[in-house]
Amino acid sequence: MPCHNDNEKYMHRCLELAFQGIGQVAPNPMVGSLLVHKDLIIGEGFHRSYGEAHAEVNAVRQVANKELLRHASLYVNLEPCSHHGKTPPCTDLILEKEIPRVVIGTPDPNPLVAGNGIKLLRENGVQVTLGVLENECKDLNKRFFTWHLHNRPWIILKWARSSDGFIDLERPASAPIGPNWITSQTARILVHKWRAEEQAILVGTNTVLKDNPRLNVRDWTGKDPLRVVIDRKLRLNSSYHVFDNSGKTLVFTEKIPAPHKITEAAEPAKEEIVQEMKPDPSNMPSGNRVSDRGKTRYAEIIFDGTAELQMLKLLYRENIQSVIIEGGAYTLNSFIEKGLWDEARVFTGPAFFRNGVRSPEITGNRKESRMIDNSLLEIFFNT
Repeated sequence: MPCHNDNEKYMHRCLELAFQGIGQVAPNPMVGSLLVHKDLIIGEGFHRSYGEAHAEVNAVRQVANKELLRHASLYVNLEPCSHHGKTPPCTDLILEKEIPRVVIGTPDPNPLVAGNGIKLLRENGVQVTLGVLENECKDLNKRFFTWHLHNRPWIILKWARSSDGFIDLERPASAPIGPNWITSQTARILVHKWRAEEQAILVGTNTVLKDNPRLNVRDWTGKDPLRVVIDRKLRLNSSYHVFDNSGKTLVFTEKIPAPHKITEAAEPAKEEIVQEMKPDPSNMPSGNRVSDRGKTRYAEIIFDGTAELQMLKLLYRENIQSVIIEGGAYTLNSFIEKGLWDEARVFTGPAFFRNGVRSPEITGNRKESRMIDNSLLEIFFNT
C-alpha cells in the first residue's frame, strides 16, 4: 500500500494534469487522474474539454493491460461523479473495472455529487482515501467551488498604473480613442493568456468610449471570454469593437432598449446547456430580465447600491464561474468598496503621468510579486 508521501506525490501529478484543462473545461472543474500499480503509473489522463471524457476515463483508456486495474490504485483530485450528465458516472467505470482503491483530493461541492460518489464506492467495497492535498485541490478549482458554494463567479480585478499612481491620463472629448499603454507587449500577452483562462471579462462604459477594446485573446491561443459591458444609459453604439459579432457580448443596462436601438448582430446561435444543475431563478433580484439580440444580449438591472450584486447573480445564472474585471477606475472601485473581489492583479509600469485618473487602492494578502519586463506585477487575494 502506498505511503502518505506517495499519496501526495501522485496527487501532485493529478494537479499537474488537471491544470492542462484550464480555460477549456468550464463550467466543469479541472480534473486529473492516474492509475498506479506497484509504484508505477500505468495510466493517466485529464478532462480536456467540456462535454468530453472525464479524467478517470482517459486514465483507464491509457492502461495497456486492463487486468492490472483490479490491483491498481486510482488517484483523482476531485471526487468521481456519480450522476449522469454529458457523460456516464465515473463511479460506474471504477466499479465495472473492479479498481480496489481510490485516493481523492477533495469532495465535489456540486449538490449532484457532494459525497455521493464517495459513499457509493465505499458501499461497494472500494477502499477510499480522502483529503490528500485537499487545500491545493480546492485552490486549483477555486472558480468551481466559489460558484457552487457562494452562488457567484470568482472575481479577478486587473489594472495597470503608472509609477506615480495613475490608471489613465485625463482625456478631453477630442482626444484620440485608444489605450494609453503603461506596460510592455510581454505583459499584454500575459493578460491575453489570463483572459483565455476565464469565462467572462467586464468593463464599464468609459473604458469602451476611451479605449474601444476588443476584449479578446488575439495575442494568445484559447477561447475568447464573454464580453460584459456596463452601459447604464445606452451611450454605446454599434461602431465599437465589443459589438463586432466576433464573440458574444452581454450589456448591463437600466432599461432594455427597443428593437430598433439594438446593436446589429448575427442570428442567435442555439444556446447550449452548459451545466446539468441550473441556478434557481427565484434567487435573482426582482426586476431582472434578459433580452436576446443575436450575439449581443441586454440584461436589465436596478442601478442602486446592489447593482454589482445583481450583475454577479445574473452571471451566476448564466453559468459564468469566473470574471476578470479590467476597469476603468470607477468600475474597479465599485467592486473594491463592496468587498466583491477575490483576486487582484496589478501592474505598475515605468510611465510617469503627473496627473490623471487615480489608480484604485487595494488591500489584501499579497501572494506574488515579480517583474514582467519593465513592469512590476503584484497579485493580491481578498483574505
